[in-house]
Amino acid sequence: MASHPPGQCCIVGVKHEGQATGEMKTIGDNISTYFAYPKDKSTQNAILILTDGMGHGVINSQLIADQLAANGYFVVMPDLFYGDPAVMNAPGFDIYAWLPKHGPETVDPVVEAALKHMRGPLGCKSVGGVGYCFGAKYVARNLKAGRVDAGYIAHPSLLTLEELRAIEGPLSIAAAETDETFPPEMRHESEAALKDVGVAYQINLYSGVEHGFAARGDVSKRLVKFAKEQAFLQAVAWFDEWIKS
Repeated sequence: MASHPPGQCCIVGVKHEGQATGEMKTIGDNISTYFAYPKDKSTQNAILILTDGMGHGVINSQLIADQLAANGYFVVMPDLFYGDPAVMNAPGFDIYAWLPKHGPETVDPVVEAALKHMRGPLGCKSVGGVGYCFGAKYVARNLKAGRVDAGYIAHPSLLTLEELRAIEGPLSIAAAETDETFPPEMRHESEAALKDVGVAYQINLYSGVEHGFAARGDVSKRLVKFAKEQAFLQAVAWFDEWIKS
């Protein structure tokens, strides 16, 4: 494994404040999907967001999508869980019972439908993939010619070394100093695997933060706020290089 399966750290976080500006539509087989458009409404440079377990309906994910759109990208964020996301900070929520219901056999078809819609009717020419926690695995699985052109993942879970070694495009990783699902030894294994693959890669390690910081960190804490913002800018800079140029 390049990262461990999700644990309790994957359903803990802080709800962020803000007003979403995108819109919900359906694609494929009635898959609820959040869309966020850049100012010029162009769909050519696009980003597919594959969320953490909390899904596409939470404000945290929607604000990230809106921020990427504000940086000039058309953003598509499908519901990976068919209306059954994990629940953040819910006492008694059993992630170990929830996880088996949402494996590749159910998630892969959602990603396939989203990419087909993006590459087809939506007219997307270049597609970047963003994956937080749970979604990181599926960015790697689709980082191949004609699917996802460049990837960015933050504090990944479930990712295997085989999936990492099979990528065909550039990949950027944002990692937390303290992370049970992506600990130092697995981070180093991932570095070695990426070096062997020979694609462009980047791994940024953020001190003083834990798993989930880039999507649901407590931004009332100065260091967490800084790391979250820098991890987002890391993604923007990566896609400006590999998707826009």
